[in-house]
Amino acid sequence: MTSSAPGSTPAAEPAVPDRRTVSTTTATAIAIADMIGIGVFTSLGFQLAAIPSGFSILMLWIVGGAAALCGALAYAELAVAFPRSGGEYNFLSRIYHPALGFMAGWISATVGFAAPVALAAMAFGEYFAGVVPGAPPLFVGLAVAWAVTLILLSGAKLSTTFQNVSTLIKVALIAVFIIAGFSVAEPQPISFLPQPGDIGHILSAPFAVSLVFVMYSYSGWNAATYIAGDVRTPERSIPVAMLVATLIVVLLYVLLNAVFLYTTPMAAMTGQLNVAQVAGEHIFGATGGRIVAGLICVGLVSAISAMMWIGPRVTVAMGEDFPLLSLFSQRSRSGVPTIALLFQISVVTVLLLTQSFETVLEFIQFSLTLCSFLAVLGVIVLRVTQPGLPRPYRVWAYPLTPLVFLGVTGFMMYYLFSERPLQSLASLGLMASGLVLFFLSKRDFVRGEALQRAVKG
Repeated sequence: MTSSAPGSTPAAEPAVPDRRTVSTTTATAIAIADMIGIGVFTSLGFQLAAIPSGFSILMLWIVGGAAALCGALAYAELAVAFPRSGGEYNFLSRIYHPALGFMAGWISATVGFAAPVALAAMAFGEYFAGVVPGAPPLFVGLAVAWAVTLILLSGAKLSTTFQNVSTLIKVALIAVFIIAGFSVAEPQPISFLPQPGDIGHILSAPFAVSLVFVMYSYSGWNAATYIAGDVRTPERSIPVAMLVATLIVVLLYVLLNAVFLYTTPMAAMTGQLNVAQVAGEHIFGATGGRIVAGLICVGLVSAISAMMWIGPRVTVAMGEDFPLLSLFSQRSRSGVPTIALLFQISVVTVLLLTQSFETVLEFIQFSLTLCSFLAVLGVIVLRVTQPGLPRPYRVWAYPLTPLVFLGVTGFMMYYLFSERPLQSLASLGLMASGLVLFFLSKRDFVRGEALQRAVKG
């Protein structure tokens, strides 16, 4: 603020655009779109290899959905208590220490969202080639990623409309696919009721391992917390958005797997990556593969949009806190984080051109899971250390809710570290590298304050 002479009228402050433009509907759409990617259409074939049971497979997705719901409810308490964009960057900084929050934000701001966007864009290119034979997957993937980015750069109004409509179309198409499967296809001899041996399947190691990949299919349940600073009435909208989005996705995932099993012989899907296309051919005949490929393409567009929307909000929050990164805090007149968005699409482009996104995804999984674990653990920590903290929303069934999530993610981290020790250590190394930038930024901040004091003196 500029100072004025004594007795004079203070200069009018420039109007600051209202950043809280995201409604409950849009926050819900972003969370749904972020969750429903490619995982649910590809994982059943590998699950059936060790769990050949309809009831056990559905229980796998129900258990995973329950864990995701527990995480969403725990995050909602944190997001309402600390209503600022940034997700784990915001939470871990407030609960533990700014350095830990910065390390979490460093992962998200660099490759945590860019790598999944690149994977989704490449998958779009591959499936688009199934609809339009001969289309170059890499070019198509780059085109869709940049097209979505240009829409997001255009302003909040068009971005909101695009996100809501694309997500609605995605959900509607999945619903039509499910209804058609149960109505048109010839049913397979399968039961979704408990059968002898199902308890053994559910308590087996393959069930636990499959749960890891199911949880990855549910990832995105925390999407609304990354844009908390842009959401209107966050104390009401964020819990509602996270609850409704997770329940819708759980229902769709359970029904999708049920229709796959109902319409297609297990033997035809076991060990197959493209189970959705296999099922589509059994439901719609020879053209089924193209129909399913088109459905997946539509779904991937809304997923790319959601991740491109929320990722830059982490970078903006970090830029607002650390002068060294202040460039990324810049917004357009309509509130769009222009520099952060362009930075993220640039990283996506590099990952696509170098075909390195799958490798990046492999070695950031452990740190991303660890950040979610620490955030939900923070709900318990804050209840002990800050019992008087205003909590407009409190997680249901505390402490059972966070403990369920901690148990599932704790197992996931154990599995990841056991099966992929080098990637897990590299993941922690990338996270720790953020410490260097944190201390450089902190030193720059301290020097800036000292300079200001010297000028005033």
